[in-house]
Amino acid sequence: MSKQLLDRRAATAALLQDRGDLLVVTGLGSPSYDAMAAGDSDLNYYLWAAMGSAATVGFGLAMTQRDRPVLVLTGDGEMLMGLGALASIGQKLPPNLTIAVLDNGHYGETGMQKSHTGNGLELARFAEAANFPWTRVIEDMDGVADLRARIHDKAGTSFAALKIAADELPRALPPRDAVHVRNRFRAALGHSTI
Repeated sequence: MSKQLLDRRAATAALLQDRGDLLVVTGLGSPSYDAMAAGDSDLNYYLWAAMGSAATVGFGLAMTQRDRPVLVLTGDGEMLMGLGALASIGQKLPPNLTIAVLDNGHYGETGMQKSHTGNGLELARFAEAANFPWTRVIEDMDGVADLRARIHDKAGTSFAALKIAADELPRALPPRDAVHVRNRFRAALGHSTI
């Protein structure tokens, strides 16, 4: 009997529900579409063409915005390209940073080839080895609700791999102008635009 996997849009919408001052950095592709489908926000920083950088951008943001919760929402393919970031994060452990990987076991942006996680590699174990104090594999909406509460409580550096179905959903495209995205995010943080 096959295991029931999470709906990526429902899981993302649950994480971003009543988000308050939550800062969100999205990896390129489907996680950005999922965040956009849940509702665009000036506090969303969509990364376009920066594959492998979501965790490092979120890390820097968490280190400089200590009073706000920071969520990195990315995919397994993008996280696999940025594994070194986990080692750096594990040295500093900002308590307001959560990395949530939408893990469908495929490289969705390049044609749905099976990724390493699709072959059994578990990213949460990488995070645990990198000194993350809290790691989980999440397979149901109760787990998503627990993760959301943890994010808003800024309960410590956290890593979760959400096991999602490998569905190709209609794209909800966020703004693609990188200067616009950067400037509106800076303005939302109270900084001048560049």
